[in-house]
Amino acid sequence: MRVAKLYIAVIGAAVLIAAATLAARAAVGHSGGTAQRTTGTTAAHSGSSGHSGQSWQAGTSGHSGQSGQAGTSGQAGTSGQAGAVSAGIGLRPGVVSPSAAGIPAAVALAPTLSALQLAGQRVIFSYTGLNPPASLLRLIAHGEAAGVIFFSDNVGSGSHLLGVVRELERAAASRTNPVHLPLLLMTDQEGGVVRRLPGPPLLSEKQVGQAPHPWAAATAAGRGAGSNLRGHGLDVNLAPVLDVYRQAGNFIDEFGRSFSSNPVRVAKLGSLYATAQQHTGVAATVKHFPGLGAAARSQNTDERPVTLRLTVAAIRHTDELPYRSAVAAHVKLVMLSWAVYPALDRKFPAGLSSTIIRGELRNRLGFGGVTITDALGAGALRAFGSTGSRATRAARAGMDLLLSASRHVAEGSTAMRALSTSYLHGSAAYQRAFRAAAERVMALRRTLP
Repeated sequence: MRVAKLYIAVIGAAVLIAAATLAARAAVGHSGGTAQRTTGTTAAHSGSSGHSGQSWQAGTSGHSGQSGQAGTSGQAGTSGQAGAVSAGIGLRPGVVSPSAAGIPAAVALAPTLSALQLAGQRVIFSYTGLNPPASLLRLIAHGEAAGVIFFSDNVGSGSHLLGVVRELERAAASRTNPVHLPLLLMTDQEGGVVRRLPGPPLLSEKQVGQAPHPWAAATAAGRGAGSNLRGHGLDVNLAPVLDVYRQAGNFIDEFGRSFSSNPVRVAKLGSLYATAQQHTGVAATVKHFPGLGAAARSQNTDERPVTLRLTVAAIRHTDELPYRSAVAAHVKLVMLSWAVYPALDRKFPAGLSSTIIRGELRNRLGFGGVTITDALGAGALRAFGSTGSRATRAARAGMDLLLSASRHVAEGSTAMRALSTSYLHGSAAYQRAFRAAAERVMALRRTLP
């Protein structure tokens, strides 16, 4: 369903550029290289909420089989193509991206983009009603948006949503857009009551976990979610939830959004769901790292700040355990929570914490895919200033993709412009990390159908 001719032409050009870049680097010997109270991604939210066999080593910048050190300034993109960096910057050395096949094209494309376009690659937009506004179409047509999140009020009939997707794709095919890659078109289709689209998966995650044959049920749920999204023209699902609930009826269990209170069971079922979904061509997003399973019923990060006073051992051996399996299953995105975990970071929510994003998720667990925030407008962030301030804090902490889910295009535009300003005024190291994040997002887009 993607726009074909222009897309193929641009990718072909990108491949040629990448090949030329590799040759140039080789010549100089460069070695670089719809529930009422759910978190971030549910209906009451004021905003929201296939693995390739080719490997890509952290710290590389276009060389197959050569690896440099993640985050080093001299290893990636300092010769050959001006401005090119490595999508491996910020990752643990040796980490493999689940979207590795898309990295060469992304590295080749990034230097051609303006600051606004680079920033736009890191923002997901939303809107109100059935039809996308002209302002959003203009942003997409100029390469200043990575994608769109859809809520129930955007969907209408299945045929209507397909028409909207075609309209968005026409905008993306504009001659003014240098980024002719599939848009990230996403929604929350967890199962049970948390569904934006009619149809599967009909079972909630808790019902899947309690099914007579839970392994088969999880696989069927993931396959059903993926097929449903593909049938509506979408390519990213903000599911499955990997939270390990502690008490029946608590925040994450109230609407059956957790597979189990047993972390090993959650790990197995979540990996089966995500793997089956990605086999349909729809990227999976596991959430809400490092975990919201201990949140009481009133601890809704959509509405207010939440602090979860768990020990490091509890976080790592219970809440984070399912993410080990998800990383091993090559899940493409991880959404971070907006709760504060004082045992890991006393000051910042997970999605604003470099300690948690880079330390726990990237370095300890070895995740090489795309990180995505929960909604920028969440009540949990009220102490962290404006939309622009939240966006730049998240980007500096290590988030790749920012979710603007207020249903107002202006919120996403504000985030994009704040990111652009921070990029233009940032240090060389920050600019390299910024481009690497944009490249990870574009690599993900490149691998989608």
